[in-house]
Amino acid sequence: MRTVAVLPIKRFSAAKSRLHDDLSEGTRRALAEAMVTDVLIALRRARRVDDVLVVSGEHAAVALAAGYDAAAVIDDPDDASHSAAAVRGVDAALERGATRVLLVPGDCPALNPTELDALLARAGDGPEVVVVPDRHGTGTNALLLSPPAVIRPAFGEGSRERHERLARDAGASAVVVDVPTLGLDVDTLDDLEALRDALGRLRGGASHTRGLLARVSRR
Repeated sequence: MRTVAVLPIKRFSAAKSRLHDDLSEGTRRALAEAMVTDVLIALRRARRVDDVLVVSGEHAAVALAAGYDAAAVIDDPDDASHSAAAVRGVDAALERGATRVLLVPGDCPALNPTELDALLARAGDGPEVVVVPDRHGTGTNALLLSPPAVIRPAFGEGSRERHERLARDAGASAVVVDVPTLGLDVDTLDDLEALRDALGRLRGGASHTRGLLARVSRR
């Protein structure tokens, strides 16, 4: 089974807009870049990820992908929605021989490669959609699609239930798996504080995000 991870990345200047009132534009950009860097490192340390595809129109993300040995960067010149960028990545993964695809966000810097390998160790019979929910239990932070085109990703509010329904409609198994370090995405100040607290308890990983948060806290 050939597993390709697809990482859609928005332009850093537009990232984390919901933190506009709490962080400066420069800090939001630096935070986005730090988190993406940590996610790329985690994906490359996961033994069961065969290749990583980055979907982005962000020049800095292209440089990061090259620096952390991503297989390819798929251009996203329109900075499309997360779902549209994910579909673009799935299509590219299929062209590269993927038999399943992991869609993972760029704002889960606590991602633990061991937890990720445990998720990828599963090999269900027949078509399957594995939904990794966010910490609130209603959104989707990652999707494991076997085969890659079993459903069309539809991220956004309430997407956990939506992805489960799409799987059933496609005749595929719908499985929900909690991956603690993948549940920690960052959209709001509460999310950022939850991440900060979690990183305080976790050992190792997320070194770039840890450093950025330490600098912010000293200001």
